[in-house]
Amino acid sequence: MKLNAKSILILVICFILSTAITLQLRTMASEDAIASGTFGNGELRDSLFKAEERYKSMQSQLSESTKELEKIRKETTKEGATDKNDELNRNNMILGLTDVTGPGIVITAKDGTPTGAATDNMSLFLIHDADLREIISELWNAGAQAISVNDQRIVSSTCIMCAGNIISINNEKVNSPFVIKAIGNQESLYGIDRPGGYIQYMKAYTSVDLKKADSVEIPKFEGAISQKYITQVKE
Repeated sequence: MKLNAKSILILVICFILSTAITLQLRTMASEDAIASGTFGNGELRDSLFKAEERYKSMQSQLSESTKELEKIRKETTKEGATDKNDELNRNNMILGLTDVTGPGIVITAKDGTPTGAATDNMSLFLIHDADLREIISELWNAGAQAISVNDQRIVSSTCIMCAGNIISINNEKVNSPFVIKAIGNQESLYGIDRPGGYIQYMKAYTSVDLKKADSVEIPKFEGAISQKYITQVKE
């Protein structure tokens, strides 16, 4: 739990004040004992009356200090819990376990229409798993902070592979058209459509369209992230 400078200062002041009041009360009790053996009845009564008034005043201050200290403890506990919750939310966003939104681009990739002599190789006009992996790799390299394909969140454990005539992503079957969403710097992400780049190569045989978007929504990863082979290093 982290305490800010203001909270630490108040805690120190409350501690000092509580200690001082406790010492004062003990001193007063000692004075009362001495007074009982020194003064006569009248003087003793006056002394005890004054001591009682001071005692009540000190008790009141001690009570207020205790309440203030407890209030600070509760506030700092809440602050600590908030910090932990914020940290958890940030980690979940990084891992892909929460829905996210932000500026970015949307890429729509479709199978092409065979024309001319190229019809001898129909595979050229189809979007393959390797094509999607290449696009995703370029988006990560361009600084993407979150990516999805047909609403399948791309995380560290995502597997993209052919499954017959369709493609499997996160063990879910998807097919053309493929809508690839990425959140990040729009200019950097859009820059993957560069001369000589993979997108340009795909455009020769398939349909690939890129658009910038100020608000891209990407859903969370619905599966389970495996941690079978990793453990935390003990310090």
